[in-house]
Amino acid sequence: MQQKTKEEIAALIEGEVRDDAATLERLSKDASIFTVRPSLAVAPRSATDVEKLVEYVAKRNQEGERLTVTARSAGTDMTGGPLNEGIILEFTEHMNALREIGADSATVEPGMYYRDFEKATLAKGLLLPSYTASKDLCAVGGMVANNSGGEKTLVYGKTEKYVRRLKVVLSDGSVAEFEKLTMKELEAKKKLDTLEGQIYRKMHELCESEYDLIKASKPNVTKNSSGYYLWNVYDRETGTFDLTQVIVGSQGTLGIVTEIEFALVRPHTHTRLAVVFLKEMKTLPKVIHELLSFTPESLESYDDHTFRFAIKLFPMIVKRLGGSIFGLALRFWPEFKAVLTGGLPKLILLAEFSGDTDEEATAKAEASVAAMREMGYEARVTTGPEEAEKYWVMRRESFNLLRQKKTDMRTASFIEDFAVHPDDLPTFLPKFYALLDEYDLTYTVAGHMGDANFHIIPLMDMRRPDADDIISALMDKVYRLVLSYRGTITAEHNDGLIRSSYVPLMYGDDVVALFERTKDIFDPHRIFNPGKKVFADRQYALEHMVHNNLG
Repeated sequence: MQQKTKEEIAALIEGEVRDDAATLERLSKDASIFTVRPSLAVAPRSATDVEKLVEYVAKRNQEGERLTVTARSAGTDMTGGPLNEGIILEFTEHMNALREIGADSATVEPGMYYRDFEKATLAKGLLLPSYTASKDLCAVGGMVANNSGGEKTLVYGKTEKYVRRLKVVLSDGSVAEFEKLTMKELEAKKKLDTLEGQIYRKMHELCESEYDLIKASKPNVTKNSSGYYLWNVYDRETGTFDLTQVIVGSQGTLGIVTEIEFALVRPHTHTRLAVVFLKEMKTLPKVIHELLSFTPESLESYDDHTFRFAIKLFPMIVKRLGGSIFGLALRFWPEFKAVLTGGLPKLILLAEFSGDTDEEATAKAEASVAAMREMGYEARVTTGPEEAEKYWVMRRESFNLLRQKKTDMRTASFIEDFAVHPDDLPTFLPKFYALLDEYDLTYTVAGHMGDANFHIIPLMDMRRPDADDIISALMDKVYRLVLSYRGTITAEHNDGLIRSSYVPLMYGDDVVALFERTKDIFDPHRIFNPGKKVFADRQYALEHMVHNNLG
């Protein structure tokens, strides 16, 4: 990017403007298999900085120069979502303040790390329950951008359910505050002689004229992060119109979020974990169905590959858990012994039950374990939080441990986030594993089993000459299988670089045309995070895969 552009932006805003090699290299990666080098990095100090920057970019584009802006929070995205060649806006450096915690909500800037946000809300007895497995690493802006979900989604739902209000910088640099409106309030918004008013007029017309098609396009799953959630915007029955629902999950392609108001819940104060050990995968659908009948708050899993890698990386787990290495080794001795003797189960299921008392939570967990034992499966209730934590660390941290450990293999996230309806698991899973068996891959299996949301993480040497061919072919086969069950290509992690070119396959041309209209209504000059969600270039994505082992 020209030095003149950098100097002009630096003169406009109070935040830092950088183009040094170290910064651009850092921002060229996230947790995905891609690398895309940006031209400039901006760390805004305030929403005013963002407004001035977007206004500047919009003006330069109108003058014929191509400039783009992509928002980035903590960089934990697994899809290449915050990667682009233009200007990257980093929010975690300055725009990370918790504005307010109310009786059942909190207002926060997008750069605040979820771990800090959760600590503050729990001090008030409140929780944002859509946190991810990477909750110690991610920031709340990314949770909104990806419509994040995790282990609590089974009961509480995804981030879309908890976004009450969003302050958004629009494509001309103006600001809109989106929230759920009545039809009377909508009509008032439509009269505004601003870009915000124009967006309301055009989005209402789109949602009204294509109402039946939009409602029918909603995937038949309990969680989804693909496409724009037009089906959540307009509800004729309740007479409400809510544009926060199209911003959530949009990966910063429609505007830049500078403030979020989240609804919060009061979680149960006691939990107890039931652990089920499966020797073979073919019994998984039956086990899931039975466990769900006991209404767990979470139903998670990880496989024997994950367990073995965790044991190999035991010093890193010690660091995560804290405490004495000898004391922790004693806690993990049954797992060490199982690895050494070959007695490790194929899959470990974690069913967490909650209640207002320890007795209530324990009774639920014990009932589920009794049912599992009656069906012939090994199962137990953990003795308390310390024992439960070792299982949760392996589930939550497995991907991060693998990614951080440098080996000749790297985590290749390309089929890691699909979901089908739980009722379809008995016929879906055998077909899925048959596809994986066609390739010589080592992979880990983890996921949110109650939502039939699987995280399949192959470990690959990206220097292999056939790496691109394997990724391309296996993605095609897996996603076509998923969509034959009317599932989703991404339940949590979003489309990004890795999956945006598959959005037409998932939704069909008519619905994608509505997505493209939505993009053009909000962002007519396409300055926000281009190449994601719509107008994607599959070849571009393939060309930007990392072909080395520096994960």
